[in-house]
Amino acid sequence: MNKKLVANSSNFVNSYLKTVRHEEINISNLRQFFTLPDFTNKKKSYRRKELVGYSMQQMYAVVSDVENYKSFVPYCKKSKLFQKNGNTAKGEIQVGFPPLHESYTSNLTFNEPYLVKSECFDGRLFNYLLNHWGFSAGVKDVPDSCVVDFRVEFEFKSALHSNLSHIFFDLIVQQMESAFVAEAKRRYGKPKIESYVLAIEKS
Repeated sequence: MNKKLVANSSNFVNSYLKTVRHEEINISNLRQFFTLPDFTNKKKSYRRKELVGYSMQQMYAVVSDVENYKSFVPYCKKSKLFQKNGNTAKGEIQVGFPPLHESYTSNLTFNEPYLVKSECFDGRLFNYLLNHWGFSAGVKDVPDSCVVDFRVEFEFKSALHSNLSHIFFDLIVQQMESAFVAEAKRRYGKPKIESYVLAIEKS
């Protein structure tokens, strides 16, 4: 990596942040981590926007590699694609962490290098599950950077599973998201700039 680029990476980040609308960096959202959960609500949503030191293409390549999720995504025991047709496919995912061991099928949409979307309506575990990964340009002077917009929304069928999710949800989602950045590092080397969280939203 160019030493001058490393030395000025913080300046690049600051330059980028000046272009982000104030409402996207919502500090009040960070405080939601410390609020008590509503155990009566089976629906949950989470969104995180983060500036990372990898290009849109690199992050897209990692997230769209569904068949290898079992190799690097926490709690994923099985992953495969079938019925591929252009920019769509179906994915079979098996997740396992005590006491849950479930499989579900998702409808996948790919738009290289901007979007990977996964929707599930027919699982035994979920009434509905959405995973949405969006990728946009990062710091202008650092080509190998991008903004990752990760969103997950779901509703459990079971009140038991819902209550368990309130206990473990934050930990699991953060571990999953970090796993994709860690996989990018394994594939492409050290990031060109440090990651910076732009916004977090939870409900």
